[in-house]
Amino acid sequence: MSYKILIINPGSTSTKIGVFEDETQVMETTLRHSTEEIAQYASIIEQKDFRKEVILSALKDNSIELSSINVVVGRGGLLKPIPGGTYTTSDALIEDLRIGVQGQHASNLGGILAKEIAAEIGSNIPSYIVDPVSVDELAPVARYSGHPDLPRTSIFHALNQKAVAKRYAKEIGKPYKDLNLIVVHMGGGVSVGAHKNGNVIDVANALEGDGPFSPERTGGLPSGSLIRLCFSGKYTEKEVNKMICGNGGFNAYLGTNDMRDVIKMAHEGNETAKAVEDAFHYQLCKEIGAMAVVLGGKVDQIIMTGGIAYGQETIDAMSAQVNWISGITVYPGEDELLALAQGALRVMNGEEPALEY
Repeated sequence: MSYKILIINPGSTSTKIGVFEDETQVMETTLRHSTEEIAQYASIIEQKDFRKEVILSALKDNSIELSSINVVVGRGGLLKPIPGGTYTTSDALIEDLRIGVQGQHASNLGGILAKEIAAEIGSNIPSYIVDPVSVDELAPVARYSGHPDLPRTSIFHALNQKAVAKRYAKEIGKPYKDLNLIVVHMGGGVSVGAHKNGNVIDVANALEGDGPFSPERTGGLPSGSLIRLCFSGKYTEKEVNKMICGNGGFNAYLGTNDMRDVIKMAHEGNETAKAVEDAFHYQLCKEIGAMAVVLGGKVDQIIMTGGIAYGQETIDAMSAQVNWISGITVYPGEDELLALAQGALRVMNGEEPALEY
């Protein structure tokens, strides 16, 4: 049986929607929301009806009949720590998205909108979320940080990491759960995950200051220096948070969050840009080496993905440092809409069970 799937991926100032017939995309659009439109709402949850209206209008404009949709999938938000997989939009899941159990983010609206729109189509239309950023499959030993009040937590690019890991497994004809993989996501944030037997058993918190630095984030920082900065009286808590996530990494050193700008500046003789480029590759490769140790040196493949993976200079530089660990596969970009569709299809086709939150 073929399935027609509606995908909803809300961002802070836009809502991406797509329609797929199985894995074939038949429609994609990004609905932009102006600052003035968003500013009307005091909270993210209050944006729900506004976003729902523009989604339904866009479907109508693209001649997509709601009655033709068999399943609706939303981007997962900041839920409680959960194993990876495709989750039904249960009442408990929707409530935790609504209250923002781990924080408020536009992606919290994904599951809520999916459930509401599915219900409008018909009572028998299923709705899901897939691999939210709060996927947590850490091994117990990986949770220790050095202080019981500050455990290591798993917040990372789970949707794309899981999607490319399963894509690689399918391409080589082996079950994902039978492989040891290191997946390197390189975008505005970066994350390096150790995938063992279908679980990401170690990965840095890619949002709040852990792991390698990225175009917009600091990654891990020297603790003592950070403490002194926080108590210097020069910065508010909000400013420090923005320094770590948003204005860190490339932005802090060079005033850009675009790897292409960094490389261009380096080629033009900017010594700081060249040093930042080299340090970026160095930190990611060091993290790959650490994850190889986590996997006991038995690594079936290293997978590089995300927008920066389009850059051959980065792939070549990193491959030269880590190709002794295993072979390297590159899946550039981050096709979130397709990844969400595939998550639903695995359930609809009986390849995986739908999970309950």
